[in-house]
Amino acid sequence: MAREWFDGTARPDEADSELEPAAEPEMGPDQPSAAARLGVVARRSLAGLGGWVVARVPTARAAVQPRLTRLVVSVVAGLLLCASFPPLNWWWAAVVALALLAWVLTHRATTPVGGLGFGFLFGLAFYVPLLPWIGNLVGPGPWLTLATACALFPGLFGLFAVLVRRLPGWPIWFAVVWAGQEWLKSIVPFGGFPWGLVAFGQAEGPLLPLVQLGGVALLSTGVVLVGCSLTAIALEIEKSWRRIGGQVSGPPPAVVLPGVCICLVLFGAIIVWPQVRHAGRGSGGEPTITVAVVQGNVPRLGLEFNAQRRAVLDNHVRETIQLADDVHAGVAPQPQFVVWPEDSSDIDPFVNPDAGQRISEAADAIGAPILVGTVLDVSGRLQEIPEYTNTVIVWYPGTGPADRHDKEIVQPFGEYLPMPWLFRHLSGYADRAGHIVPRKSTGVVRIAGVPVGVATCWEVIFDRAPRKSVLAGAQLLTVPSNNATFNKAMSEQQLAFGKVRAVEHDRYVVVAGTTGISAVIAPDGAELVRTDFFEPAYLDSQVRLKTRLTPATRWGPVVQWILVGVAGAVILVGMRQNGWFPRSRRSRSEGESEGSGPPVLSESDDGEPIPPEQGGRHSSGFGRQRGVT
Repeated sequence: MAREWFDGTARPDEADSELEPAAEPEMGPDQPSAAARLGVVARRSLAGLGGWVVARVPTARAAVQPRLTRLVVSVVAGLLLCASFPPLNWWWAAVVALALLAWVLTHRATTPVGGLGFGFLFGLAFYVPLLPWIGNLVGPGPWLTLATACALFPGLFGLFAVLVRRLPGWPIWFAVVWAGQEWLKSIVPFGGFPWGLVAFGQAEGPLLPLVQLGGVALLSTGVVLVGCSLTAIALEIEKSWRRIGGQVSGPPPAVVLPGVCICLVLFGAIIVWPQVRHAGRGSGGEPTITVAVVQGNVPRLGLEFNAQRRAVLDNHVRETIQLADDVHAGVAPQPQFVVWPEDSSDIDPFVNPDAGQRISEAADAIGAPILVGTVLDVSGRLQEIPEYTNTVIVWYPGTGPADRHDKEIVQPFGEYLPMPWLFRHLSGYADRAGHIVPRKSTGVVRIAGVPVGVATCWEVIFDRAPRKSVLAGAQLLTVPSNNATFNKAMSEQQLAFGKVRAVEHDRYVVVAGTTGISAVIAPDGAELVRTDFFEPAYLDSQVRLKTRLTPATRWGPVVQWILVGVAGAVILVGMRQNGWFPRSRRSRSEGESEGSGPPVLSESDDGEPIPPEQGGRHSSGFGRQRGVT
């Protein structure tokens, strides 16, 4: 296209002569004078823009310099929080990360807008390295878009944390505000994305038993409370040292409240831990059964998984027959039932009799019912667009299909495309989304006389799915999943979710993946057996059927709503204290008389005095910050 612009007699270096009126009659009808003029305008605009950027470099440097330490600390904190998740599993890194973030947000030079920015930067440093498996097959665009959207929620936390930091007991309010933003992230947009909740990085940590008291929300709140309380203690000690160095008398460090908060969190985990440990060791007298998991694998990883669907079905049939041969040879115990992964038969066995015949062949060989993950055509639909359900079917030897569970929480952009009128124009991968529709379900199927809870893949990260299964009578939880389009890191993270759910609801959790990682998890979160990633294998393990309802199962939603309600209330108090609400004329005049003294100076990261921050006690507006953010 640029070649067409310069094919005429005029050259780019003759732009001045082109603009003279006398030169216009000499141009022929085929000479693109308008394009040449646009090129001149574009070059001049770019030159002007470049000059503007160069002129603003000193201003940008001056703006970044007093914030540099907090910017670096925010990035380090986000990376540390990511390190608490698999594959590293540095559970302690979450405490350090939130302590560092609390230091940034309690810095006197950080304003509400600054808290929004630092929180957003923290979120980027956390989610970008946490979710790269999304971009392995569809490119960096969807990966970075999702990470950026997720980072908005820590940004909101930073904004509100700055508002409530002046309230007494700020570590408590930071913790409940964090719980509020995690709740918000779990419901919006498009049903929410709970991946990355702080609690899911504690599957290997000593605070994990807290999840049995109040669910994921309480565990996340506890971790944040410990981190913020450590920061509060450090700040008080630093303040005391400064007084001693300056030989200034003052009150002793206010470390009692944050110390009590840390002790309460640790005490709660210690109180629950013995019960969790005994449940993991099987000391309860519950009945025992043998369950098998088949991981048939796929010919190759990637988005072409659906093109391999017959091969995937054959792989699971073949591995089940291998299990049957080992059972008959006395190498493996006879299972009471077998669990296949999600999409293990991506061919509708009701529409394709040959697929049903292959499943029956496997069930007859093992002599036990199989929990089969498949995709079923929605019958009676009136639309031309195809619709399917992501379904798990109980398939008995001899008699065939029986009970079923339809996936109730379907994955946006994977199993269906929200707002297709928009996203089809934004990404070439949008049309690859499926046409899965949600269906109501109890979350429980009966197989071999056992009520088994089913949370299909994506559903396990949502609190309501496994809780619904347990409340409906599930004595064992299963997580059929299909990770053929992702990688091992993603599978490790999803396995951590299963560990947290096992402790939360005091149930054995059976994870079955097409490519792995498949595992059997005890109620204390320990892995009894597991497979490797991207290999055919089967697992054969004994599990106990449990019926106890934990406090988290009974009262988890209540705990979360209390935390969200307190977060909303404390944010409103912080907004009022910071002057975000209009005040009466009398209170305004009283405030002006009280604030008529000299402004209080804060310090930048390097200790230099700066103007007082707007949006704090000396401001009645928002967005007019003059100090360092």
